[in-house]
Amino acid sequence: MPVNSAREDELMREVSKKDTLLRLYRYLFLYKEKLVKVGALVLVTLAITLVTPLMIERAVDTYVAQSDIAGLARLCAVGLIMFLVLTVCTRGWMRMMADITNQVLLNIRQELYEHIQTLSFHFFDSRPTGKILARVVGDVNSLKDVLSDSVTKLLPDLLTITGVAIIMICKSWQLAMAALLTLPILCIGMFVIQISAHKLWQIHRKKNSNLNAFIHENFSGIRIVQSFAAEQEKEKDFDRCSWEYRQSFVNAVRIGDLFGPLVEITWGVGGFLLYFIGIRIVGAEKIGVGTFLAFSTYLGMFWSPIRNLASFYNKIVTNISAAERIFDILDTPAEITDRDGCKELSCVQGEVNFSHVSFAYTDEPDRLVLEDVSFTVKPGETIALVGPTGAGKTTIVNLISRFYDVCAGQVKIDGQDIRDVSLESLRLQMGVMTQDTFLFTGTVRENICYGRSDATEEEMIAAAKAVHAHSFIMEMEQGYDTKISERSSQLSLGQRQLIAFARTMVSDPRILILDEATSSIDTHTEQLVQAGIEAMLKNRTSFIIAHRLSTIRGADRIFYVDDRKILESGTHDELMAKRGAYYRLYQSQFEL
Repeated sequence: MPVNSAREDELMREVSKKDTLLRLYRYLFLYKEKLVKVGALVLVTLAITLVTPLMIERAVDTYVAQSDIAGLARLCAVGLIMFLVLTVCTRGWMRMMADITNQVLLNIRQELYEHIQTLSFHFFDSRPTGKILARVVGDVNSLKDVLSDSVTKLLPDLLTITGVAIIMICKSWQLAMAALLTLPILCIGMFVIQISAHKLWQIHRKKNSNLNAFIHENFSGIRIVQSFAAEQEKEKDFDRCSWEYRQSFVNAVRIGDLFGPLVEITWGVGGFLLYFIGIRIVGAEKIGVGTFLAFSTYLGMFWSPIRNLASFYNKIVTNISAAERIFDILDTPAEITDRDGCKELSCVQGEVNFSHVSFAYTDEPDRLVLEDVSFTVKPGETIALVGPTGAGKTTIVNLISRFYDVCAGQVKIDGQDIRDVSLESLRLQMGVMTQDTFLFTGTVRENICYGRSDATEEEMIAAAKAVHAHSFIMEMEQGYDTKISERSSQLSLGQRQLIAFARTMVSDPRILILDEATSSIDTHTEQLVQAGIEAMLKNRTSFIIAHRLSTIRGADRIFYVDDRKILESGTHDELMAKRGAYYRLYQSQFEL
């Protein structure tokens, strides 16, 4: 299957920025009541801001011109009260908006995380984990300013511009036209800039994702890096990723920073035109000093929100690519889902039936991994799957757990098509142990009881004893309460695998799947574990994948898988007597 590496930019579907922004705002609209309160407070602050220049005009042209000290004092008192109200309202909406924004980010991240958990193995196999982390953490965080400013800056700034324009036109349409003459130039310039800026910010997000993927991959495989003395080579790769990240940021910022100068230039030209037209054309004698002061103030009030809007527009151009990346994952369909009206799978006996099953991966539909495979496994029967690497052994057990869906045919448990039962109830009946041992950061106890948090102390210890893990666990400093991590050096690879094996056993599954489960255990330990495995296999339907054929001689039946089919089936003795593919494989392992 195609795999996107840390060195490749991710491919994404082209979507409308308008649709992405509207979709993002739907998360805000979930808090309509709080937004209404924020809007009310913003309108109060806006009204006070718009009235202030008119009060200045009145103070100069009326009270100062007429030397009315009492009137000026009353106006100052009113202004002081308005300032206090302005301060309280501003602090109120800022705090409320911060709460709303943080809750929206929490909702988006939660929805993203929950959706990713529903995606199939194919999704995770086709991209580095670091690129997924970049979307869940970095891309979500980058939406904060866009969400907050959409309410606290976009709305009030638009209202401010509208209100100021109306007041200016009412006071003097000539001066208003002079001040607004450069506005069309600004709009055209912003439109041209955003086209290039958006593309460059998309590239920057991809380079950031590449860097995250490289760091995660490198540190996850640090033992391999150090074992092969590849530190310098990886440093070169890191430098390359870092340089590409830096350069993409510089390129994007260079274009994005053009918004500011464009606004400043048009603002300056607008101010010049205001005074030039006001003095040379309209005539200074026709305009009062207070009116000129008010217009000067309104000019600042008009262009300041335009500068804010340009900055906000720049933020949208900068961060809309993050929203596109988030929605790209949210729009990735979960291939394995519960059907409508699905039933709960309970009281499982353990009969497994494959009926004319064929399977191919979704990105390679013409390349069958399994073709017309049929077999029935009785409850409590132990089946061993052997054959060359890539023959489809793991695919068979993955289909039983419904990690993938068949392309044709049916997989049934106790006569029920597994697609007609809920995923949760199906997988609760499964115990899966793979060769890839993964332990969570926490205590030994938490790791063993991971799949069954309500397990008793006795059940946990019994599972550990069954796989001969109890003795070495008790020799640890704090026994079952010893803290371990994903890559804990205090445990050998075999001990880590034994703990993972106990984790599978404690869940008491009806169907047990062991995929090279003893591959990391030494021969002596394996002999001990085999006794525990045999005890746990009793009364359970089991599937065992093993390359060491000595470990599966006691299986009820052995399936030799190759060429997309089960070529041979029978007990060890029966297959040896046939002198077929299994016989040749067995002989190749034990010939001197």
